[in-house]
Amino acid sequence: MTSILGISAFYHDSAACIIKNGEIIAAAQEERFTRIKHDSQYPYNAIQFVLNFSNLKLSEVDHIVFFEKPFLKFERLLETYVAFAPKGFSSFSKAMPLWIKEKLFQKKYLFDKLKCHDENYKSDKNIYFSDHHLSHASSAFFPSPFEEAIILTADGVGEWATTTVAIGKKNKLEIKKEIHFPHSLGLLYSAFTYFTGFKVNSGEYKLMGLAPYGNPLYANKVKELIDIKEDGSFRLDQSYFNYATGLTMTNEKFNKLFGQKPRIPEKDKITQFHMDIAASIQQVTEEIILKLALSIRNEYKIKNLCLAGGVALNCVANGKILQREIFDKVWIQPAAGDAGGSLGAALALWHNELNNERIINNQDSMKGSYLGPEFDQIEIERNLKEMGANFLVLTEKELIENVSRDLADGSAIGWFQGRMEFGPRALGARSILADPRSSNMQKNLNLKVKFRESFRPFAPSILENETENWFDINVKSPYMLVVAKIKKNKLYEMSEEEKKKFGIEMLNIKRSDIPAVTHVDYSARIQTVNFERNKLYYKLISEFKKKTGCPILINTSFNIRGEPIVCTPAEAFKCFMGTEMDTLVIGNCFLKKDNQNKNLLTNYRNQFELD
Repeated sequence: MTSILGISAFYHDSAACIIKNGEIIAAAQEERFTRIKHDSQYPYNAIQFVLNFSNLKLSEVDHIVFFEKPFLKFERLLETYVAFAPKGFSSFSKAMPLWIKEKLFQKKYLFDKLKCHDENYKSDKNIYFSDHHLSHASSAFFPSPFEEAIILTADGVGEWATTTVAIGKKNKLEIKKEIHFPHSLGLLYSAFTYFTGFKVNSGEYKLMGLAPYGNPLYANKVKELIDIKEDGSFRLDQSYFNYATGLTMTNEKFNKLFGQKPRIPEKDKITQFHMDIAASIQQVTEEIILKLALSIRNEYKIKNLCLAGGVALNCVANGKILQREIFDKVWIQPAAGDAGGSLGAALALWHNELNNERIINNQDSMKGSYLGPEFDQIEIERNLKEMGANFLVLTEKELIENVSRDLADGSAIGWFQGRMEFGPRALGARSILADPRSSNMQKNLNLKVKFRESFRPFAPSILENETENWFDINVKSPYMLVVAKIKKNKLYEMSEEEKKKFGIEMLNIKRSDIPAVTHVDYSARIQTVNFERNKLYYKLISEFKKKTGCPILINTSFNIRGEPIVCTPAEAFKCFMGTEMDTLVIGNCFLKKDNQNKNLLTNYRNQFELD
């Protein structure tokens, strides 16, 4: 039995995973343990978890692999500063001490950190380094259900590459094409994330969610920043940006082009201008991705596509690829960002370097992405008693009956079951659930439970065999990474008065039979649920359908704005008591807010740094 520990760290979304003989055993992000969103530090807790879960001591692990090559990244850093000198000295002077102290000699640094897990770990000879984009591509292809596929990876930047095209066949993967820094689709999108007042490497999904409220009035101005070729390749005009050497994403020339300065978060209101900017960059991003997809399909004549990298989390663009039917099948790594790089690095070593056979699962090999910690019933009850919680212990049948009834009655439910998800999406293990038929639920959940912007959309979880009855999509979407339109027969005709509304005013228009998950452009980010991958969640949605006729639930992550998804029963209870959730379900424990000690109610809103 050969075991490999994969590690991603030091930039954002640190994570660790364990594979055994190519099988994915466990994976988790460090943020879930430290409660620091997008935590970039050495993932001590994540590593310890995957070791414990796999019943391994570090000294028993055969290989350890890091998700990128620090020397190549350092080369890029130095060459960039030399190319732009003397501009960027301030940024350079801040970056260099850290590189010289820690990152440049990363093998020794990692070894010193790893020793803390096991005093018998004595040698660094089993530490390897993968290429950043090879790690991303491997995370997408090797767990996919395809024997052969094109892999498109797009993110901010790895060592040098920002966009890569690779070909995967059986147990081998080879990168064929690259676009290099400073030309980056991910950094272009992040520049607009910054410009609209959201946090870079965190708020990009907010920009995507804001886009449908606007019109792409500035799309042509966006194209002044980027030269897009017919094959989807591109070059950014660096005179508009500051990210290569500065401490901000954009500059005064950028501000002048769009006629405003960047929005100051929590101070400046989101206006129609910001909505139109969001719509514009989203449209240009989709154009580039579609051109890339078309050109690589025509060039390589391969019918399957895999996606990875942070840009692969743009589920609207993913939906457009499916809608155009450029490829027969598309599979997206659920942990598409840097966290997934830990998994990709381990799989690349197992298959590409060690030349081991690949066993293909007809769904995929990610096990529903339920790869994190779990808690048995005894642990759950002990944790809840220690927190002072009042709860009932129900049978599975009683649990399903009570929760489905509460959902139908309009309750917001905290749902904590089984192993925690790996990746940014809650998939029915650490979720907040509600009734999608409610006209007020989107606004109420955003403002009273999540404490976040009212425009933010929610995703529907739907029984897999019901999907085509409700959405214009004919593929499975188990990881909530595809957006599709709602079926026309489920939509409502708008009144003349409603048609005149624009911007945030559009939020309160009832658009379909499931208004709480219907975005203003009549789309939804879909999670399809099957019995095999999540039996209890499937049973709950099925019972809700029996009661209401609706095979769909709102599914949003179990956290508030700025907080990582909850990991432990104690964290779930704290979140429950600090928000306006009505019911909490952990394992077989059933808790009603009205039955809890009022002294345990907390103000949870300001406990985490805003994202």
